Amino acid sequence: MAKSPTNLIPILFFLFHILQISTAQTIGVNYGTLGNNLASPGQVVAFLKEKTIIDRVKIFDANPDILGAFANSGIAVTVAVANNEIAQLTQLAGARSWVDTHIVPFHPKTRINRILVGNEVLHSLDNTLISNLVPAMKTLHAALLQAGIKDVQVSTAHSLGFLLRSQPPSTGQFRPGWDTGVLAPMLQFHRETKSAFVVNPYPYFGYSQRLENYALFKPNRGRFDRYTKITYMNMFDAQLDAVYSAMKRLGYGDVEIAVGETGWPSVGEPGQLGVSLDTAATYNGMLVKHVNSGKGTPLMPGRRFETYIFGLFNENTKPGPTAERNFGLFWPDFTPVYNAGVLRGQTFGGVPATVPLPPRRGGKAGRGGHAQNPKVAPANAGKNWCLPRQGVTDTDLQKNIDYVCSLGIDCKPIQDGGACFNPSTIRSHAAYAMNAYYQSRGPQAVNCDFTKTGEVVTKDPSYGTCKY
Repeated sequence: MAKSPTNLIPILFFLFHILQISTAQTIGVNYGTLGNNLASPGQVVAFLKEKTIIDRVKIFDANPDILGAFANSGIAVTVAVANNEIAQLTQLAGARSWVDTHIVPFHPKTRINRILVGNEVLHSLDNTLISNLVPAMKTLHAALLQAGIKDVQVSTAHSLGFLLRSQPPSTGQFRPGWDTGVLAPMLQFHRETKSAFVVNPYPYFGYSQRLENYALFKPNRGRFDRYTKITYMNMFDAQLDAVYSAMKRLGYGDVEIAVGETGWPSVGEPGQLGVSLDTAATYNGMLVKHVNSGKGTPLMPGRRFETYIFGLFNENTKPGPTAERNFGLFWPDFTPVYNAGVLRGQTFGGVPATVPLPPRRGGKAGRGGHAQNPKVAPANAGKNWCLPRQGVTDTDLQKNIDYVCSLGIDCKPIQDGGACFNPSTIRSHAAYAMNAYYQSRGPQAVNCDFTKTGEVVTKDPSYGTCKY
């Protein structure tokens, strides 16, 4: 017997709900504001809603002008606590004050979905910050509940420097000390509060000419994990699976993972390999397709990762190397830097569709008005090595070691039993790691900068069985 229209309503609603889930986007963008020529927050909100598929943003503070502009937009907003505010959040009074100031006036009209307590705190190597991190997260969560707010997650964002091992992905492991001392209680908090563990994977920082196609989601031979018999076809999946393996090793493989930052710059230093409009468009365009496919990763099939591209705009006052000012998908007037498939009605077909570089926007135009791609260094640039400068502190050198080894570069020689483990000093280990990065990326002088802690030398530092 035919069903009445009344009986069909629940079925139609269910089917509509399923359709919404199956077509949902999971791509967000980091909305940075280090520019003196950026559009107003209201203009940004209108552009995102009307012109793009982006339905969530992450900001690096709790700017009231931005939070107010996103009211009633339906766009989810992740806000952040500055590192220097973490200590005050360990006390309930401080946490309540922060919530009353930065969240209560805006939520729920502004759809704040997550608060990130600090940014890459472990990477800072500041023991005071690190020891306060999990207590601050717990207290902030308690303060939200006391304010009657139950739908805002509390998390923090991590660089992949917290991994001791990342290759092959199934051997992923957190660094000793951080694993049980910080990350296990943090992951227990995420499990109890059903919040996401936020990581910042950047295949860009693991780029080498040998791994270019692997980093850019292009056809390649893949990298074989001999323990799982899985061949990885892109670095993004491998980095996420290394994090998952480390989490699972501690017993927390069930905790959700979100990608707080990932991206690729379109302009770098002169001669910097792997940085161009094409590589940026390819990485971000293929990333959008990959994440929205719902395929997940080899060790996490079917998982759909909430992913935030870095970043929304090219930010012309951001400090650091040229690349830092050129991670944007858009120019400040919303002209796309290239086609990444995030505009409505626009798809990325695997062939980058670059656009002319608009005049007077901080870049030099080349022939035909297109942005000049960085020059490629000659294949044989002479035999040089990268070593730490004299006078650099062990703290800074340890940061270099953590950074390099988090990229998948082979650091086994400086681990216990390795050919370059002795002498067991931070300076000696940093020398090997910095040079390994330098050789894998070019080598070019820009790849031996390490925030002015490295220098190029012409004398081979190899010794005994330790070969540089």
